[in-house]
Amino acid sequence: MVEWVQGLMDSLGYVGILLLMVLENLFPPIPSELIMPSAGFAAARGDLNLIVVILMGTLGSVVGTLPLYYIGRAFGEDRLVEWADKHGKWLTLSGKDIKKADDWFDRHGTKAVLFGRMVPGIRSLLSLPAGMSEMPLPKFLLYSAIGSGLWASALAGAGYLLGDNYEQVEQYVGPASRVILAVVAVAAVVWFIRRRREQAQPG
Repeated sequence: MVEWVQGLMDSLGYVGILLLMVLENLFPPIPSELIMPSAGFAAARGDLNLIVVILMGTLGSVVGTLPLYYIGRAFGEDRLVEWADKHGKWLTLSGKDIKKADDWFDRHGTKAVLFGRMVPGIRSLLSLPAGMSEMPLPKFLLYSAIGSGLWASALAGAGYLLGDNYEQVEQYVGPASRVILAVVAVAAVVWFIRRRREQAQPG
């Protein structure tokens, strides 16, 4: 993976960074915590400009959010509610639950998009609920750009400062992202069990 990322950046330069960050949003196994530090290291060597590296990383990250956003928008809350009422029983999921989740995203979606763009493993998934809740596209793009810009700056800056040791960024951030995903998974399981118990209790 490291050689492939470096090879793409060496051959395509800034365009390679943009393409890699687009792909990172669509295929999470391609980690931004490897792409941006590697680009930052290239800037430290004098091969690239750090500011342009950050701008390309941010732009690629924002562009990469759009496919899932539009899928969520096309699917829409109404279709999801209808599906949940028909087939969601085995997940203890009802149309009412979908509406509650959508209401929550309407209230807190700005913060979720802004801060979630800096959370590995979750950053790319936020585009779906943003689209389904019909968050206005300019607002979605603005907060995605701010969050992505902060994340790209932190990673590229770390790679710039660490130099030859830039791969250490992925070594630290990778395990942290797995912990975050594990916490989300546990929370989902707890929610599922509680829903089962509530439904099992006589009414």
